[in-house]
Amino acid sequence: MIEEAVLQRVLGAALRTGGEFAEVFAEDRRSSSALLDDGRVEELTSGRDRGAGIRVVVGETTGFAHTADLTEAGLVAAAEAAAAAAKGGGGGTRTVALTRRATSRGYDIEAYPGDVAKARKVELLTRADDIARSSGSAISQVSVSYGDNRRRILVANSDGLLAEDDTVRTFFAVSCVATGDTGMQTGRESIGHTVGFELFDMYDVDELARRAAGRALTKLAARPAPSGQMPVVIASGGGGVLFHEACGHGLEADLVAKGASVFRDRVGQRVASPGVTVVDDGTMAKEWGNIAIDDEGNPAQRNVLIDDGVLTDYMWDQLRARKEGRRSSGNGRRQSYQHLPMVRMTNTYLLAGADDPDDIVASTERGVLVKHLGGGQVNTATGDFVFGMTEAYLIEDGEVTEPLREGNLIGNGPEVLQRIDALGNDFAMGPPGTCGKDGQGVPVGDGVPTLRVSSLTIGGTAA
Repeated sequence: MIEEAVLQRVLGAALRTGGEFAEVFAEDRRSSSALLDDGRVEELTSGRDRGAGIRVVVGETTGFAHTADLTEAGLVAAAEAAAAAAKGGGGGTRTVALTRRATSRGYDIEAYPGDVAKARKVELLTRADDIARSSGSAISQVSVSYGDNRRRILVANSDGLLAEDDTVRTFFAVSCVATGDTGMQTGRESIGHTVGFELFDMYDVDELARRAAGRALTKLAARPAPSGQMPVVIASGGGGVLFHEACGHGLEADLVAKGASVFRDRVGQRVASPGVTVVDDGTMAKEWGNIAIDDEGNPAQRNVLIDDGVLTDYMWDQLRARKEGRRSSGNGRRQSYQHLPMVRMTNTYLLAGADDPDDIVASTERGVLVKHLGGGQVNTATGDFVFGMTEAYLIEDGEVTEPLREGNLIGNGPEVLQRIDALGNDFAMGPPGTCGKDGQGVPVGDGVPTLRVSSLTIGGTAA
């Protein structure tokens, strides 16, 4: 996107007034989306966003400026603005010699979505709509969405790093509403991977639509969720978002440094049940949070955060790692060139155990099986959380019986980690997600095996 000689001069301008560290982050993003609602294509859009963000660090102060002008003059002006914002001094000239770092995610994109006709994408929407509506007369509404994104980035900094990445993601989702005597119930299924249009060779859109409709129809016969404390079995893949939110954010080094994490000063201590291992892994091939490099140019890594119940490390971006005299863990991410990077998760998950999933349910006398969780709220300083259950079933005498209406899971992240008393051998990643933090959203993945928490509070409406 930008010639090396230009990058060297821009970095030199950024450092001219005494900057200690300077970085150029350039981005070229192309995206398209389509939405079918109530049997009609309501949206069919495409767009492109291109620009660069420049940051300059002096001591504890960071200056940042961004521009959509990728000419040398535009970049130098942004560099000078960032340097001025950092309030540097000292003058002089510093020359930066850049060394290109090779990057690879280990697999190739087979079909770039930009090369696929829009009619083909619309065909997928209409087919999913037809299949969902044919699943039952109670299906009253269907919404189908498609999206793809190609993001090319370039990172160059005053340490001499020069790295580039080209990331393609494709997404598809079906949402259904069923109407019956109990009112309206919803069902949703989504797929998304860091791949091209070959996503639809990996998944059957018809089956996706049937599952979404089936979930909504099943919930028409649901009974009110119970209330109170009881064992909760979380199904494979379905509950990863709980650990992402309730535990993962507390393991991000910036929140730890601010004192906003319940895991502060606990490295080396037992924070979870024996056998519980939590990993953040940006190298997971084709998963939604897959990256070749982070948005500071550092290679993606597999980072073990909790090992057999013991907290081993946090996630780090480059600047915080430099202050601690260590290397980045590859977790510096940003929403776009208009944003500063911060510590963010990639694909965060719990490793599988050795228990048979059926045995976990069979050994639960009375409890709740949660197959899918919705949105929630978390206080990272305390670990307290509330999550919605979008698909759950009652467990009675070791058997899954009736579906439950939507209720809440209420608990504390560190306590949940300590109360895991069974881990299945059936690990799976969950649906694609977008993680929000400080006004920025980035794509992330999460996953769990079937597991049991010995006691959690269910916020239902049943007496």
